[in-house]
Amino acid sequence: MTHSTSVSIWAFSFSLFFGVSECYFSIPLKLYTGKYNVSADVNLTPLRRVASDGNGLSLASDPAGTVNLLDMADNLQGDSGRGYYIEMSVGTPGQKLNILVDTGSSNFAVAAAPHPFITHYFNTAVSSTYRSTGRTVTVRYTQGNWEGELGTDHVTIPQGPNGTTIINIAAILSSEGFFLPGVNWQGILGLAYPILARPDSSVEPFFNSVVRQLGIPDIFSLQMCGAGLSASSTADPAGGSLIMGGAEPTLFRGSVWYTPIIEEWYYQVEVLKLEVGNLNLDLDCREYNMDKAIVDSGTTLLRLPVNVFNAVVEAITRSSLEFSSGFWDGTKLACWMKGETPWSFFPKLSIYLRGTNSSQSFRVTILPQLYIQPITDVDGSMDCFRFGVSSSTNGLVIGATVMEGFYVVFDRAHKRLGFALSNCAVNGGVALSEIAGPFSAADVAANCSGGSPKEPLLWVISYILMAICAVILIILLLLLALPCRRRNHSGEITDESALIRHRIK
Repeated sequence: MTHSTSVSIWAFSFSLFFGVSECYFSIPLKLYTGKYNVSADVNLTPLRRVASDGNGLSLASDPAGTVNLLDMADNLQGDSGRGYYIEMSVGTPGQKLNILVDTGSSNFAVAAAPHPFITHYFNTAVSSTYRSTGRTVTVRYTQGNWEGELGTDHVTIPQGPNGTTIINIAAILSSEGFFLPGVNWQGILGLAYPILARPDSSVEPFFNSVVRQLGIPDIFSLQMCGAGLSASSTADPAGGSLIMGGAEPTLFRGSVWYTPIIEEWYYQVEVLKLEVGNLNLDLDCREYNMDKAIVDSGTTLLRLPVNVFNAVVEAITRSSLEFSSGFWDGTKLACWMKGETPWSFFPKLSIYLRGTNSSQSFRVTILPQLYIQPITDVDGSMDCFRFGVSSSTNGLVIGATVMEGFYVVFDRAHKRLGFALSNCAVNGGVALSEIAGPFSAADVAANCSGGSPKEPLLWVISYILMAICAVILIILLLLLALPCRRRNHSGEITDESALIRHRIK
């Protein structure tokens, strides 16, 4: 989650707005309890593991074959509104828990105490293999936080790599705004790098432990299948796949296009430009990467720096209806009469990413069906939608809004992130995402990621300054504590502090 998960909580009331040629309702958002259904219009024809577009970009490589990747397909449930989660068995004997998949944090944490919004939790007392380290840990996300104790225990994934792994576990004992009504998960699986782990990077993240102990390739891939589908079911369908150890070719179409991982903390990438329809926003590329651009499965929306967000909204409104400001800022839904769809009013959104060949780029594009998102209807007579893009003060976040259109490969071994067309990003026979390239990046700055200092660097600077201040303070205290000695007229050394005390008396 950029230390963030976005689960939607809303209030409810009505107001009416009229467009130029269509009538629609705009209503404040309400509690979102629906689920997306996986589309049946999916082509699962097996594809080759090795793909090439012949244009110099680095594409998919064949994993080592040490794990059966296909057995992991369809091991996720959920949707972008309440998160995608995987079933795990924790402890001895195993206790089954649903764990939220989050590429924007690095702690593996599970509920270890009752909470009104979860059905069950991990009971450390009944696990014979649980070991507490005696350390406390607190993690804060964009939404919510939790506090608990660090420990270790055995973990297996029924639809994951074969074998049991000893994992660092944060046992959540208290939380605020983290577990919310309607979620069906009891913990979080942080898949980012050790530098984001709390309380420090000595806490080895889950996937690092799995790679080290089971010997699988240092690569995982993610397919999230809630794309553009109606949120009308309260059931939890199979919502996608988390493949550990490689990329499963039956889950995507065509080539995998790779972009370098700029820095190994979050999965930070370099965005070169954005387009709304065929219109280039024409901003300085550093605007897109201020202060970072990351890929985060734990964030629901596509989040854009304020200047970029405003430019996107302005570009969309040139060809769209006159929506209230509440629709753009996420406080209101736009509703059409049953059967009416808003897709024709909105353009495609495209993000250009630098290729592994730095002089080239490629483009990932989402249709409006992905960022104008259906929400459970109000009274059965309307179809309501929310804007799946929001402004951000801490960087650009490629969240579920975009990721649901693609099969995303986290190739940590080669420090690169791959995008391919997801087989489940299809609705009514229409593909909801596109990839194109390569394009020349010769006219783009050599480094678009030169933004604000990264958080870990600020921490280091803060610690150094605190240490310097502490040393200076200790020296001053020692100087004050030492008695001031001087020679009197007869040559004898006297204690000034004693003289002072004598005068006072």
